[in-house]
Amino acid sequence: MLSNACKYAIRSILYLAIHSDETHKIGVKKVAEEIETPQPFLAKLLQQLVTNKLVSSSKGPKGGFFLDKKNKEKSVWDIIKTIDGTDKFDQCFLGLSSCDDENPCPAHRFVSPFKKLILNDFRDKTIASLVEEIKENGTVISLKGFNN
Repeated sequence: MLSNACKYAIRSILYLAIHSDETHKIGVKKVAEEIETPQPFLAKLLQQLVTNKLVSSSKGPKGGFFLDKKNKEKSVWDIIKTIDGTDKFDQCFLGLSSCDDENPCPAHRFVSPFKKLILNDFRDKTIASLVEEIKENGTVISLKGFNN
């Protein structure tokens, strides 16, 4: 459902939310290594996220990327809108050009409630709340260090 770019963006923001702040900034190389994403691609994504005020950055010898309090108040939906746009959530599951509650496709009845639930979760979940869930539940944003 989400593009690789969007998945990388979400994972990088979560990594920064856990490991950075205004006094501890992280370079793109470290983020890319830790979340196992291609560095050049991630660098472009992070710049896009900075431009859209989802990530903060500073230049210089002690520079890098970080999340401030305002960044952490953003939602997962804000990231998705910035990277992928919202079209995927409006599209028919079966690919029909017109599908809604009034003109449903055969799958609409059972897919629509799940799409709405996911959309609401993406809109309601802030980065800060997701970080708390990660810490409480021990979920992962990278498989680095796990034995396969």
